[in-house]
Amino acid sequence: MSILETPNKPVTPRHAASLVIYEQRGNDTFVLMGKRAKAHRFLPNVYVFPGGRVDTVDAFASPSFPLQQPVQDLLSQPSNMAHAVAAAAVRETHEETGLVIGKVHADQLVPDFSNLDYIARAITPSVSPIRFNTRFLMIHARHVSGDLSGSGELIDLKWVSVREAYKMQLVDVTEFVLEEMEKKLSTPAQKITKVPLFTYYRGKPLIRNT
Repeated sequence: MSILETPNKPVTPRHAASLVIYEQRGNDTFVLMGKRAKAHRFLPNVYVFPGGRVDTVDAFASPSFPLQQPVQDLLSQPSNMAHAVAAAAVRETHEETGLVIGKVHADQLVPDFSNLDYIARAITPSVSPIRFNTRFLMIHARHVSGDLSGSGELIDLKWVSVREAYKMQLVDVTEFVLEEMEKKLSTPAQKITKVPLFTYYRGKPLIRNT
């Protein structure tokens, strides 16, 4: 399934962040996914990872621990938005799933960025009337606390094995991110200097390193 849509006019992609929460059970890797409701204008009825657009407030978030320097460096390319992207990923995950990366103090989320990793970026095709420039982060479930609840923006929140995830209603970008996560987990000690970008050229998917 492709995310191509019929355009009204070209639009500038909005910055967004998404978080892949994973855990290993035996020989299988499981990820947390939810289904976007059919009323959504963007990607209705498909399964996605928690996430959403980067808001102005995210630039001013005060984490208990910052990003690790290699992740900070990668996220700062091509624009210096590493802090805001990390904050958006943690905040949106908390809002959509009820899960906490960090702690909640006096009803205020205090994020912890130290265990986040950066695996991929994707830009919605120029023909789409709704566009996002999304950074995909990942984190092991042992660094996450709380019970699944959320705002209702994602329905059918559940843990699924990667093998089962590929059989669900996904868009091509989500399949790409799953593949990149598996590559990352298979070579965790590898020093990453570039992150793959999933975009489109003349209507066809194009993957390149940035």
